[in-house]
Amino acid sequence: QVPFVESGGGLVQPGGSLRLSCAASATVFSISTMAWYRQAPGNQRELVAAITSGGVTNYADSVKGRFIISRDNEKNIVYLQMNNLEPEDTAVYYCNIPRAYLGGTYSGTTFNWGQGTQVTVSS
Repeated sequence: QVPFVESGGGLVQPGGSLRLSCAASATVFSISTMAWYRQAPGNQRELVAAITSGGVTNYADSVKGRFIISRDNEKNIVYLQMNNLEPEDTAVYYCNIPRAYLGGTYSGTTFNWGQGTQVTVSS
């Protein structure tokens, strides 16, 4: 069973903004680093941003300065605020828990993937 439900995607023009939400079960959320990933057609899935249970964040270079990851530990929700969106941000966005962190890099994931939420940036 996938303990995440992603939402908030949609169609937006270049330069626009969206906020994604990932609702997680309390069992996994409170003690876990949470991360957003994305997969564009023909590309491998990549980690976009991660946030530890203590609020330390980590971003892919391609989204630094544009995306902000945050979490609400009372509601068990992790957010991804996406600003100044570019066509290259078009992808299905997923959340999950990274399996490992080594040398400044997250790797693997803990759970199966959910349905994700589609983000399309186009004029």
